[in-house]
Amino acid sequence: MVPMAPSDLLRADGSPLRVLVVDDEVNIAELISMALRYEGWQVEAAHTGIKAVNAAKDFRPDAVVLDMMLPDFDGLEVLRRMRSSDPDVPVLFLTARDAVEDRVAGLTAGGDDYVTKPFSLEEVVARLRALMRRAGAQQAQTSSVLTVGDLELDEDSHEVRRAGTEIMLTATEFELLRFLMRNPKRVLSKAQILDRVWNYDFGGQANVVELYISYLRKKVDTGRDPMIHTMRGAGYVLKPVA
Repeated sequence: MVPMAPSDLLRADGSPLRVLVVDDEVNIAELISMALRYEGWQVEAAHTGIKAVNAAKDFRPDAVVLDMMLPDFDGLEVLRRMRSSDPDVPVLFLTARDAVEDRVAGLTAGGDDYVTKPFSLEEVVARLRALMRRAGAQQAQTSSVLTVGDLELDEDSHEVRRAGTEIMLTATEFELLRFLMRNPKRVLSKAQILDRVWNYDFGGQANVVELYISYLRKKVDTGRDPMIHTMRGAGYVLKPVA
C-alpha cells in the first residue's frame, strides 16, 4: 500500500476520498495519480474505457478524472455507463486544447468540469477539490505536522526538527523534504521529484535532484543515523531509523 499524506477532505465516514484516473497515456495517468496521492486520496488508474467502467463499479470513486479520447470508446460513453450505476459521481474531463466541441459535449452529457491539455497538476487538484466539496466531502481537522521517526516538519510554520534540534532549510530543501516525508518508505524517482518539487514543466536536468538530496543529507543526516537513502537506478526513499 502506498503511504498517503493527511488530507483535509474526507468521506462522510472519515476515510480518504477515492479518485479514479482514466487516461490511455500511462505517463499522464501516473503523474496525475501521484499528485492525488500526495493530497492523501486513494487512487486507481485505468487506461481504457471498459477497464474504467469496471474499476468504477469495484472502486466506487468519489470523483473521476476522465480523458475524452480513449482507445476503445470515448469519455462520453464511459460517463454514460458510469452514471448508470452511480448517477452522482463528479467527473472532471481532460480535453485537447482546441477541441471546443469535446468540452461542450462533455458538459452537456453531464460532466461537471474540464481541464485542457497540457494542464498543470495543481489545476487538476484544485478543480477536483472544488467538485468534491460541492458533492459533500467532509472538511477534516488535520495536524500541520508531519512526523517520520524523530524527524518533524511543520507545514504551517516551516519549522523542521530532528530529535528536537531545529534544522534550517531553504524553501526548495523544505519542499523536497516535505515530499519525502509525505511518502515515507516509498521510493520516489528523480522524475517524480522533479515534477512535484520543480513542477511538471521544469526544463533542467535530473542532477538537480541529486544536488538537493545531498544538501538535505548534510542537514538532516550528518552526525546521525541516516534517514535518506538512495535506491540505485530507482530513486530516493526516506525511512525512520530502525
